[in-house]
Amino acid sequence: MARIVLALLAAVLLYPTLARAQGLPLTDTTSDPLVWVQIEAQPSLAEAQQSARGYAGDLSDVNGFSLGRGWYAIALGPYRREEAERVLQVYRREGVIARDSYIAETSDYQRQFWPIGANLLEQPTIAAADAPDDPPDEAIATSEPALAPVDETPREARASESLLDRQEREQLQTALKWAGVYGGAIDAAFGQGTRGAMARWQNENGFDATGILTTRQRAELLRQYNAVFDGLGLERVADNATGIAMQVPTSVVKFDRYEPPFAHFNPLGDLDARVLLISQGGDRNTMAGLYDIMQTLEIVPETGPRSLEADSFTLIGEGALRISHTQVWHRDGEIKGFTVIWPAGDEERRNRLIQKMQDSFEWLPGTLDPAEGAQSEQRINLIAGLEVRKPRLTRSGFYVDSGGAVLTTADAVRQCGRITIDDSYEARVTLTDEALGVAVLEPQQTLAPMEVATFQELAPRLMSDVAVAGYSYGGVLGAPTVTFGQVSDLKGLHGESHLKRLTLSSLDGDAGGPVLDTGGAVLGMLLPHELDGRSLPDGVSFAATNGALQDVLVRGGITPRKTAQIDTLTPESLTDHASAMTVLVSCWE
Repeated sequence: MARIVLALLAAVLLYPTLARAQGLPLTDTTSDPLVWVQIEAQPSLAEAQQSARGYAGDLSDVNGFSLGRGWYAIALGPYRREEAERVLQVYRREGVIARDSYIAETSDYQRQFWPIGANLLEQPTIAAADAPDDPPDEAIATSEPALAPVDETPREARASESLLDRQEREQLQTALKWAGVYGGAIDAAFGQGTRGAMARWQNENGFDATGILTTRQRAELLRQYNAVFDGLGLERVADNATGIAMQVPTSVVKFDRYEPPFAHFNPLGDLDARVLLISQGGDRNTMAGLYDIMQTLEIVPETGPRSLEADSFTLIGEGALRISHTQVWHRDGEIKGFTVIWPAGDEERRNRLIQKMQDSFEWLPGTLDPAEGAQSEQRINLIAGLEVRKPRLTRSGFYVDSGGAVLTTADAVRQCGRITIDDSYEARVTLTDEALGVAVLEPQQTLAPMEVATFQELAPRLMSDVAVAGYSYGGVLGAPTVTFGQVSDLKGLHGESHLKRLTLSSLDGDAGGPVLDTGGAVLGMLLPHELDGRSLPDGVSFAATNGALQDVLVRGGITPRKTAQIDTLTPESLTDHASAMTVLVSCWE
């Protein structure tokens, strides 16, 4: 192969020298204009001179010309066009010149800088050298196939580039930034930074680094940039019911149903992705309420950035398995937006898809009729067809100091990712007594309870009336339930002094609630409906006694309030008093 290349070089390089030495005419005897084989471009004169010097060590007829705007070309020639095409094909094939070299016109060039002192632009009439013969068949068989001719010269590329609008120029800069070759602003101005980025991209993709993208190169850059959308089937979907039009990945999701304020687009295949269009009438307060409600939905993981502005909100939920992104705007009494639920780990495609959906979002007339989907399933744990996030376990508790500390059962706080008081306040465990089965919680922010437990110092009489406040149904009713009963025994089944036995029907959610006397003083805390691993019979419950509870509070740094008086409240007043001190304790994954 080396022999073949050297023979080719001898054929194309020695002939012009011999022609000059023999005094052959310097005028072109044909009507065809002479052209050049441009083999490289550099973004500075120093780099171009160094490059020309390197080529001149191996090739004759190496010339250097200014292209303008700070770029410099290295070219071979001049040749007649037919001969230049043969030079280009053979030299490309044999790797003598860059694969993206191309034929350039004399008019593409300005001042000549190499060889020093030469000025062929004013007299480009040297008799063209004979083009190198095609290599032998065996050489062709072992060579790379010839490349297709480039689609445009730099002049033609600039001409086609001038037809681009601002959005198309910005898109090219965005694609260059995505490709990692551009770090400037997206301003649609093709200055030195953008030209350098184009040259770097051309170099990385096997094109001549001219810093001017041809039409084909621009198409290739955008093809690479948009390859992330392959298979998504992005199409503009105009939904007149919601008054929204936007790009939707129709190969991934399809419309399923309306359940105001949502239009549901559910998965089509294996990719667990969903899209919601959000549309309803309302003011800024309505939008803020939607912001709060959406954070209770199962589709919105609890962690992730979120912000509520005057006329918009962004809500991002980041879970181990999925990411949800909600964008909502308020305008002229209408609230519209969308939610994308996408598998975690597919970050580039998800981020690009969301940007595409945001950019394509159109505000059509009207909002979703609240009567749409009226026949859909309705359940207490559904909001507009979406599951409300539910805790792993709920129990009751009650305030034991003015800062909002809460006493509850130990089983309510085991293996919890987080703990909340009344669904709104984060709390942490400060003390657990597993033997007694109780725990003390401290809210992450200071609270101001309406009522705080006051512990009764006097022992209750057998068969005296008591009341238990608790969230029997796990917060479904929105307020604690008060259940009335009696004291059956001041000890446990085995004589335990820290327990009281009650004749009272309770549910699992009541555990942790306060046991009160007729005046509202606390006699103890209701324990779970199991004792020593055995379920208790109906109508039988146990409570931890005051003395044991007060010891736990003291160990937790809380001084319990006490009383030695027995009062009597009406059932209504007792219910209000008990409800004001009782809280819902929720354990979340």
